[in-house]
Amino acid sequence: MDIKNTFRNGDLQEEVYMRQPPEFVSQDMSLVCRLRKPIYGLKQAPRAWFKYLQDVILITGFTQSKHDHSMFIHTTKHEICFILLYVDDIFIFGNDFNSIKNVKVRLQEEFQMKDLGKVSYFVGLEISRSKRGIYIYQQKYALDLVSSARLNDAKVVDIPMELNVKLSTHVGDPLLKPTMYRKLVGSLIYLTMTRPNIAYVVHVINQFFSDPLRPHLSAVYRILRYARGTSIRGLFFDSTPSLDLSAYEDADWVGDLDTCHSTTRYCVFLGSSLISWKSKKHDIVYKSSIEAEYCVMSFVASEIVWVRALLNEFGIFISNPTPLYADDQSAIKITSNPVFHVRTKHINVDCHYVRDRYLDGTLFLLYVYSTMQTTDIFTKFVTRICHDFLMDKLMLYSCLHQLEGR
Repeated sequence: MDIKNTFRNGDLQEEVYMRQPPEFVSQDMSLVCRLRKPIYGLKQAPRAWFKYLQDVILITGFTQSKHDHSMFIHTTKHEICFILLYVDDIFIFGNDFNSIKNVKVRLQEEFQMKDLGKVSYFVGLEISRSKRGIYIYQQKYALDLVSSARLNDAKVVDIPMELNVKLSTHVGDPLLKPTMYRKLVGSLIYLTMTRPNIAYVVHVINQFFSDPLRPHLSAVYRILRYARGTSIRGLFFDSTPSLDLSAYEDADWVGDLDTCHSTTRYCVFLGSSLISWKSKKHDIVYKSSIEAEYCVMSFVASEIVWVRALLNEFGIFISNPTPLYADDQSAIKITSNPVFHVRTKHINVDCHYVRDRYLDGTLFLLYVYSTMQTTDIFTKFVTRICHDFLMDKLMLYSCLHQLEGR
């Protein structure tokens, strides 16, 4: 569903005044206009709109998710219905068509809305279905991005970044007009919604957003050439997965050339389907690789707790501990053995959150060989063979031919 004139539906709670519009000017120039309704460009407009829509949805019998405030849930003994909001786009899904229809009717009584039918395109995400599952990809978005960079005829590449490339803030000539660089990098960030395999390389080039150099722009063009050749690839979600939750984590200790900061990477799977991932550079320098690994575990533990709670709201109750795979034996042992004083006395107390989650049975840690570490694609440039291997593990497929093959 798409709502028309979105921000004009809300009511302003604050006193906001504006000058008289040019087309409506009173002779008394001392007068100003007080806004009763929000207008586009007003910083209070999104909050006022969401508050109004929230009240309407709650009146219909929905409850707001405690773990994702843009999602609303309505459940009965045999029915379950969800509403997901993204500004003026509404995604309604459930297990009963009549329930969905009733929600549409109720919302259309309150707002001017356009019914877009069964979802196939949602905020830039293209959705395809088969009996085996659902593909979510961004082919149109990727090709439009390539076209905006005028790379339609450029040669495609097999991997988004060459293996031994080291980008720095000190090597290369500055760009005379960095606007295009910033525009492309910002657009690539949204492409990672369905392309987790480029999350790390986009994370790297985003670090040079303020003062980009020519090598950085060349790296962006290479990512776009890769996106052009793999525009049809997207995430596959199996319709009959096991409901077992699992996670992988790793850290690239002092991997940044300029700051010696480490990079966190993790990914979470529901069955074989990738549902959460992240690649992020830390703000501080860790004194050892063990500290970096252990602190990453704390971040992942928080993500696991959040995912488990969110799944509970979907009616998926996970009672077993979630396995967390790591390739650092020392960090694993610290979790179950708090006696490593020499190696742990400098670690922040909040990082021991992972130990608490280990003790209360939320998760348990398992060792995985570095060659099988799924998160490598989120923290380093890899070879083509490794890249293809990890693409399969992340269930990143080319929809048109692999969807039909299933």
